[in-house]
Amino acid sequence: MGSLKIKGVTKSYGHVEVLKGIDLDIPDGEFVVFVGPSGCGKSTLLRTIAGLEDTTTGTIEISGKDVTTAPPAKRGIAMVFQSYALYPHLNVKNNMALGLKQAGEDKAVIEQRVDKASTMLSLDQLLERRPAELSGGQRQRVAIGRAIVREPELFLFDEPLSNLDAALRVQTRLEIANLHHTLGATMVYVTHDQVEAMTLADRIVVLHNGIVQQVGKPMELYNDPANLFVAGFIGSPKMNLMPGKAIGDTDAKTVGIRPEHLTFVEGAGDISGKVSHVEHLGSETNVYVNCGEAGLIVVRLFGEYSVDINTERMLKLDRSRIYRFGDDGLRIRS
Repeated sequence: MGSLKIKGVTKSYGHVEVLKGIDLDIPDGEFVVFVGPSGCGKSTLLRTIAGLEDTTTGTIEISGKDVTTAPPAKRGIAMVFQSYALYPHLNVKNNMALGLKQAGEDKAVIEQRVDKASTMLSLDQLLERRPAELSGGQRQRVAIGRAIVREPELFLFDEPLSNLDAALRVQTRLEIANLHHTLGATMVYVTHDQVEAMTLADRIVVLHNGIVQQVGKPMELYNDPANLFVAGFIGSPKMNLMPGKAIGDTDAKTVGIRPEHLTFVEGAGDISGKVSHVEHLGSETNVYVNCGEAGLIVVRLFGEYSVDINTERMLKLDRSRIYRFGDDGLRIRS
């Protein structure tokens, strides 16, 4: 498979700069996920890697080869899109084989690769069906199989699970994870779904306004955010952020604490407020509390709890788990 190096890549549309000097080094066999809010540049970056968008400046290398100006077909990549992009008049087998046929690959090689991919993705019994006869999850597996048979140096996934319902997203996510373990392939994956990012990635790249905010393993980003944006973006429910003065910290403009690091107490605590909403999720209970100057605070309780709305509650913070941020939004680590 292949490594990927991105050096100083920018992308502008007229006067609008969408990517602002991206530098990334992805070694062979790694699964990297790009996350960030809508408009952050994650899909644009993926498309520049694929060659579907030209870079304004900078270089892209795949397996040590400069492919910055190479067409997509010459980059050794295979891409799986949000839309399945299957040919409705072709059955599963021919949809998977079409790219190889167009490339003039030997018939025996095509048969062998399609058989291998269909077995890997449990499509053996569906090879004669057309896309209209398949479920959404099955169609996406065909799209992934079409990428596998090409034996690319680099797999690129652009929000591939967005069109699936919740149950199918979980199932297909597991299939993609197993695929990565089986192939040992280099994969770059774009998503807005944090659960996908946290469960699939070897490393996560957090983007905001066309800039890489932080790169790290999932739990590194969760436990050690570099700045205010990453702290507020990674995690669901997201980290509670409040003015430092709300808890008596005059040296930090903003302080943050994860919902699981607050508890309800009787008597003296750190902040108080009125319960406005309760989410009962079975394995956990999320309680939303309006705390005046501190804002809306979420408390995560593991297990099922009964908490009445409009009741006044006192909250205590685990002071050892507080994150502090300065005026510039960067983490204060002292």
